[in-house]
Amino acid sequence: MFLYQLHEMGRAWLAPMTYWADAAAKMYSSHGSWLSGVPNAPRIAAGYELLYRLGKDYSKPEFRIKSVRIDEREYPVVEREELRKPFCRLLRFKRYSDELAGVGELKDDPVVLVVAPLSGHHATLLRDTVRTLLRGHKVYITDWTDARMVPLSEGPFHLDDYIDYVQEFIRLIGARNLHVISVCQPTVPVLAAISLMAARGEETPLSMTMMGGPIDTRQSPTQVNDLAYRRPISWFENNLVQPVPANYPGRGRRVYPGFLQHMGFVAMNPERHAMSHVEFYEHLVQGDLEDAQSHREFYDEYNAVLDLAGEYYLDTVRIVFQEHRLPLGTWSVRGEPVQPAKIGRTALLTIEGELDDISGAGQTQAAHQLCTGIAKTHRQHMTVEGAGHYGIFSGRRWRTQVYPVVREFIRKYQEHPIRK
Repeated sequence: MFLYQLHEMGRAWLAPMTYWADAAAKMYSSHGSWLSGVPNAPRIAAGYELLYRLGKDYSKPEFRIKSVRIDEREYPVVEREELRKPFCRLLRFKRYSDELAGVGELKDDPVVLVVAPLSGHHATLLRDTVRTLLRGHKVYITDWTDARMVPLSEGPFHLDDYIDYVQEFIRLIGARNLHVISVCQPTVPVLAAISLMAARGEETPLSMTMMGGPIDTRQSPTQVNDLAYRRPISWFENNLVQPVPANYPGRGRRVYPGFLQHMGFVAMNPERHAMSHVEFYEHLVQGDLEDAQSHREFYDEYNAVLDLAGEYYLDTVRIVFQEHRLPLGTWSVRGEPVQPAKIGRTALLTIEGELDDISGAGQTQAAHQLCTGIAKTHRQHMTVEGAGHYGIFSGRRWRTQVYPVVREFIRKYQEHPIRK
């Protein structure tokens, strides 16, 4: 029960040392400092900066999408908050251009809602996804709120509430001309949300693209799946769900702390992370500033984590990873059965990474066995060779292999929607 408090005490104890290490790194590396001329100054500065980065607190990053490059020209992008809910903001990235150039946000650009994962990292993890989509789409994204920043008076947040949020965002944007992209964890609640809307006879999005998600974790179970399945739900509740300390707005709220999730991320590949930090040190010593900056940018994002509402986390572990309610057809949301077979007017694209060690092969593709109401001609699957989990939505493979497929799939159903 006091694990979070102990973590905060440790952070407070380390804070003076990290500030000192940061200052020392700058003193030994700045050209205007006499300390930069002492013997082995580059190694001393590199050591201090590494110490600083290992001990510092990482805050939520910004999207920093101020422009998008199209045909060798830069066009400004404005980030707007369209709707604020207690646990999420709906953001819109609006692209502007010179009307005379004939390039910019045109009326026929497809509208895309990117549902970001709520599984430990901030939505900014999808920065590359959003920036690439902005080349030819009107883009919205869910920006989930760190649960420790939500006052207890706002009430709990369950997996059912997540599904309610997704449906509300779809209705607000307008399902009739919308394409939904879900990345990793949200593939399950997004499929549930659209299934429920279809069962009620509501308008559903033109297409849904599901990338690297745990639709059926019985397929090629990974280390993540095994951990969630082996332990009883009481173990997760008693050992991992902690009350937020008094120094945050959400004090007293029970959460799955982000620092525990981060420890789990690192524990999956400890050697790789250790080697990355060693290489960062060497880059600094050798003056390889470009590679050193790439390291900083990656870990600024990777080390910035958020807390998950405890009830949402436990719901997800139980419903998705332990009881497999979606693929078994036993899931109900607020008394309504989740029936993906009811979806008929929304095209389906599933994408998996060949080397994904978080959502194994076949877990996302399992959506095709559930969405039998969608004609086979309106369903498509892609396996990205050589790609891990992050490679299907960020980086070179995303931009050169995955995005062209997503773009053409969306364009196809934008121009020729399924209408029954």
